[in-house]
Amino acid sequence: MSVAPAHPVVLNNHFARELPELAVEWQAEAAPDPRLLTVNDALAAELGLDPDWLRSPDGVQFLIGAAVPADATPVAQAYAGHQFGGLVPRLGDGRALLLGELTDDRGQLRDLHLKGSGHTPFARGGDGLAAVGPMLREYLISEAMHALGVPTTRSLSVVATGRPVYRETELPGAVLARVASSHLRVGSFQYAALTGDEALLRRLADHAISRHHPAAAQAANPYLALFEAVLAVQARLVARWMLVGFIHGVMNTDNTTISGETIDYGPCAFLDVYDPATVFSSIDSWGRYAYGNQPAIAGWNLARFAETLLPLLADDTDRAIAIATQALEGFPAQYEAAWTSGMRTKLGLPADSDAAPKELLDDLLAQLIQSHIDYTSFFRALGRAARGDTEPARGLFLDLAAFDGWLARWRALNPDPDLMDRANPVYIPRNHLVEQALTAATAGDMDPFDQLLTVVTDPYVERPGLDRYAEPAPESFGPYQTFCGT
Repeated sequence: MSVAPAHPVVLNNHFARELPELAVEWQAEAAPDPRLLTVNDALAAELGLDPDWLRSPDGVQFLIGAAVPADATPVAQAYAGHQFGGLVPRLGDGRALLLGELTDDRGQLRDLHLKGSGHTPFARGGDGLAAVGPMLREYLISEAMHALGVPTTRSLSVVATGRPVYRETELPGAVLARVASSHLRVGSFQYAALTGDEALLRRLADHAISRHHPAAAQAANPYLALFEAVLAVQARLVARWMLVGFIHGVMNTDNTTISGETIDYGPCAFLDVYDPATVFSSIDSWGRYAYGNQPAIAGWNLARFAETLLPLLADDTDRAIAIATQALEGFPAQYEAAWTSGMRTKLGLPADSDAAPKELLDDLLAQLIQSHIDYTSFFRALGRAARGDTEPARGLFLDLAAFDGWLARWRALNPDPDLMDRANPVYIPRNHLVEQALTAATAGDMDPFDQLLTVVTDPYVERPGLDRYAEPAPESFGPYQTFCGT
C-alpha cells in the first residue's frame, strides 16, 4: 500500500487554539483553473518555503487554501470596527482565511492569510471573492512599502482562479496569499469588548502581549504597557506613511494593527503633487482619510482601542479612563517626534538634532503646496542641490525668491546628500504606472507588472533606462480615483 507523502509545510494554529471565540473554522473554496501569476521567492525563503514547490501544481493548491496540511486549522477571524466613524459590531474575514502561522528564519511567528478565498460566515451577503487587479495591487504596493522601510504585511503570491468575479463588469478572479506578524487589530479588541466577556478580552490582550509586545508582561500594569506599545508603533508607522507620501484611504479601526504594520491595500495610493487635502478613495467623499488627516485619525483609532482596554486598566472606571487618557495624550508628541526626525533625514540633517527648526520644515511644505510640486521627485532634486546643482529644484517653484531664501537657510546647515539619497526614493508605485500594469495584467499580460515590481522594490538607487518610472503622471492621466477592490 502506498503512503501519501507528508505535506512539506508545517502550519501552527496558535490563534485558533488560544482564541476560539474569535475564530470560525472554515475552508477555502476550490478554484476551477488555478494559475500562478506571481510568487515572492525571497519571502518564501524567509518562511522556509521552497519557491519551486510553490510553483508546482501542489504548491499552487496550497497557495489558494485547497491543499493544506492535515493538522492545519484554517479560520475566518472575527472582529468589529469603526468604518468611516460608524461602529459595525460584526465584520470579520468576509473573504479571507487565516491558514495558520509559520515560523520564519528569525524564529518569529508569521501569519499566512488568504484574501479572495471565498464566502465565509462574515461575508455579509458578499461572494467572498476577489479580482486579479486588486490582489496584484496589494502585492505590488505592499512589497514597495517593505522596500521603502515601512512596516507592512507582505505578499507571498497571487493565483488566478479561473473563476469570474462579477462587480460592475465581469473580471478574472484571484487569491492573494499574504504574510503578517499577525492580523490582530483594534477591531479584534472591539469585538471581544462587545461580547462583555472580560476573560476573553484579557486572553486576547495576553495573546497580543506575547505575540508583539512581550516587554509589557513585565510592567506594573501590563495592559497599560500594551496600550503604550501599540501607541508607539502606530505613531512611527503613520509618520513613515507621511514621509513617503502614502495615503492608506481606509483607516478604519479594523485596519489598525496591534503590531504596527500597514494592512489592507484597497483604495491606497501615493501622493503626486504635495497637498495635505489629497484624497484618492472613491468611498471617502468627505475626506475623512485625506493624507493630512492620517495622524489625527490614527489617534482617534487609538482612543477606540483604549476604550476596549478600560476593564483591564483598573477596577475603577474613572481611574481607568484617567490612565488611558494620560497615555493617549502622548500620541501627538510621539508622532511629531517620529515625523520630524524623518523629515530632518530627508533634508540630509542629523535626525536627532535641532538643526532643522520647525519653521524651516513648515516653510518648505507651504512652498510645495503653493507651487504644486511633485513630492517624491522634489526631494531627489533637492539632493542634487546639496551637491551644488540647485537648478533642478529651483525650476520647480513659482516664487523663486521665497525658495531661494529657504534654500540659503537649508544649505547653511551643511546637508548630507548621501544621507538624502538613502532616505528619499527615486521610484514609488506611481499611480499611472500602477493602473497601466494592472490593466495589462487583467488582460493577461504580466510583463508591465513584473517590470514595475522590479523597479519599486529597489527604490533608492537611480538606474539608467528607468526615467519614466521616476516621472510624475502626464497631464493626460487626469484626476485619479481609487476603489476599494471588493
